[in-house]
Amino acid sequence: MEKITRNRIGLGKVREKIRHYACLLMLLCMLPGCGQEEEGVLLLQDAQGTGQEGSPAGLPAEGEEPEDAAPIYVQVSGAVASPGVYTLPQGARMFQAIELAGGLTEEADAKSLNQAGLLADGQMVYVMSQEEAAAQASLAPAREGPEEGANDGRVNLNTATEPELMALPGIGAAKAKSILAWREENGGFSQIEDLMKVQGIKEGVFSKIKDSIKVE
Repeated sequence: MEKITRNRIGLGKVREKIRHYACLLMLLCMLPGCGQEEEGVLLLQDAQGTGQEGSPAGLPAEGEEPEDAAPIYVQVSGAVASPGVYTLPQGARMFQAIELAGGLTEEADAKSLNQAGLLADGQMVYVMSQEEAAAQASLAPAREGPEEGANDGRVNLNTATEPELMALPGIGAAKAKSILAWREENGGFSQIEDLMKVQGIKEGVFSKIKDSIKVE
């Protein structure tokens, strides 16, 4: 009888311990954040989002085209209908700037222009009148032979005026003055590559205008 009583007391202690541990487990489950870690990770991933082909949201996907390049601003003056500053897209040509300025006037000397020339931001396009072109031609040294006097549309670095130089892509007022100063100081250009010796004119600018210039 005494043995049975002891067994019942031991069984009661075991049950008491089981109830105690069960209460502890229930309390732990009720604590804030319990079991939320995985859900929180999923919510964070959803909030971040993904772009095309797994790219982060807000960033361009691989291979996506960049935004359009910024426009350029070109000043057109001289013998045009509406001189002024005009906005053109990157890669625009001189004839497009002239069209925006209302086209050439009757007095314009179209032969002195390279209308296929590539424009650069900040460039000034000056269109000479026929009178100005004739005056410039009279100042140029006489050449022997009919072919030597032919106008091929290229700008002669040794005789060009400041407006003529500024008509070249990438050559603004400052660079044109530097070219004239270098020409005067060094007695002229021996070859078109000498242009890269002028301060502010590097290979990038030279490559744009090398087909539009000459040395005679």
